Amino acid sequence: MDAQHHLDATGLLCPEPVMMLHNKVRDMAPGEVLEVKATDPSTERDIPKFCQFLGHTLLQQQQEGELYCYWIRKKA
Repeated sequence: MDAQHHLDATGLLCPEPVMMLHNKVRDMAPGEVLEVKATDPSTERDIPKFCQFLGHTLLQQQQEGELYCYWIRKKA
C-alpha cells in the first residue's frame, strides 16, 4: 500500500508509539496515508482506538513476526 508518510516506532513501548503517531498525523494533510511500523504488541489495541477516537481510517493492519504494520488515512 502506498503511503506518503512513514513512522518507525520499532523498539518503543507504550505510550511512545501513539504519542509519535499523534504528532506525525498533526503534520499531515487530510486524506494522506501514514505507514506505521512498531514492535510493541499494545499497538494492536492502541492504534485502532486512536483512529476510532480521532476519526482517522485504519486502512490495513498486519503482523509479520514481531513487527506490527498499520496504514492510516488522515480524516478529511
